[in-house]
Amino acid sequence: MRLIKLLPLIATLSLLTGCLEDLNPDSTDLRSEEDLAPKVSGDFSATTSLNDSMNLADELLINDAIVLYFTMWCPLCDSHMSHIQNDVMGNYPNVQFYMVDYVSGNVSQSRSSQVANGFGSLQLLVDNNQSLLNQYTATMASVIVIDDQNQILLNEDYKNGARLIDVLDNLGTE
Repeated sequence: MRLIKLLPLIATLSLLTGCLEDLNPDSTDLRSEEDLAPKVSGDFSATTSLNDSMNLADELLINDAIVLYFTMWCPLCDSHMSHIQNDVMGNYPNVQFYMVDYVSGNVSQSRSSQVANGFGSLQLLVDNNQSLLNQYTATMASVIVIDDQNQILLNEDYKNGARLIDVLDNLGTE
């Protein structure tokens, strides 16, 4: 009973304390210089689901950028990959798109998952030891954009694709 009587007092004190804080936003950027510096991608080689080899440095010699999308073959990933395939890829002919399968375990399982989910025509990298996942601190639905200068322009969850499109629209202007 005593605790019940103290709850309104505690709630009131919490609200009053919150009201004393300066809630006006500060325009000062609190990120460190390191956070603001462009991130550079290390080179990597990977195997595709067709058992071909892909090297980032080689791909960046012939493309303006590389896009990596990390998939687990779930409904959300299916939706994102469909959006990338149908609404994004065709607008950027000088950008190479790779889906990254980090869950299937080997080339044949990745290819089977790719075909079974209706994405047989997309380029798919097999990340069976999760080295790409770890290199980019990625998770399911992460999208990474690496420009031809090896700068990582985007590394975030896909959401609705708007940030990806914005980054690709501004390639070369950063």
